[in-house]
Amino acid sequence: MKIVFMGTPDFAKESLEAVYNAGHEILTVVTNPDRPSGRGMKLKQSPVKEFALEKGLNVMQPEKVRKNEDFINQIKNLNPDVICVVAYGKILPKEILDIPKLGCINVHGSLLPKYRGAAPIQWAVLNGDKETGITTMYMDAGMDTGDMILKEKVEIGEDETTGELWDRLAKVGGELLVKTLKEIENGTAKRIKQGEDFTVAPMLDKQMAKIDWDKKTAKEIKNLVRGLNPIMGAYTFLDGKKIKFWKVDIAKSNEIMFGNNSPLRDGTVLVSNPKEGLFIKAKDGIIKVLEIQGENAKRMKINDFLRGNKIEEFQVFE
Repeated sequence: MKIVFMGTPDFAKESLEAVYNAGHEILTVVTNPDRPSGRGMKLKQSPVKEFALEKGLNVMQPEKVRKNEDFINQIKNLNPDVICVVAYGKILPKEILDIPKLGCINVHGSLLPKYRGAAPIQWAVLNGDKETGITTMYMDAGMDTGDMILKEKVEIGEDETTGELWDRLAKVGGELLVKTLKEIENGTAKRIKQGEDFTVAPMLDKQMAKIDWDKKTAKEIKNLVRGLNPIMGAYTFLDGKKIKFWKVDIAKSNEIMFGNNSPLRDGTVLVSNPKEGLFIKAKDGIIKVLEIQGENAKRMKINDFLRGNKIEEFQVFE
């Protein structure tokens, strides 16, 4: 089939590669403009653009798609059978949704109607879900409200981070998109209406990354840490310095002598040494820190960090 592909990050690159390898005719690839990145603020191409150029595909990078008649007319003139949209980063107007003969198809990182919105993979981890998946759907004017086509469930590991789940779902998404396109081409694709019982997955904000030792349970702290890895990292303060946690676990009863019912404040350091590690009292359990990042420092294994940085027992994380 003749396809216009729209996407930006590595998650979308996996789908583009799958569609390319399946032999479809990719008329053009639409991705976000190059953005400044890194300390040098050099312009960086999106993973989708990098792959497209590597394969000699045409690339378009409009700053906006709404009220952009020149861009819309270019897509119309290509006369695509399908437009595939995967983590493109912009909301498409009706003028674009109406162009392809067989519809605009989206690859979404959840089992719709659960987690409609911008951050479905992150919220599945943050909420401690046991499973998630990929849904392919026909796009309409709403936010992830179109008719579903195919779904594939994926189990979430107890210690799995957002980054690890993201990478697994990206591959599943590419495979499911190819299956979906085959069904559309064969005229066997179903249209499954979404129910009204849905949840929203809004954009993440920096404020949510601060650990609230007084309110969050040990499990919630662990989910926060793995849910924000590698996006921004969950953080706390010690002696006024910002400390990020990149990987933690909940201590087992035989790992530390302190019980959960200790009268000490939540956030209190119970054990801190390079040999045993760092254990912190939480609301209903004990957090075992595995990877940490000091203020203006690099991410480190906890044992390495404690060899060069002193954290005293009975200090309290704010």
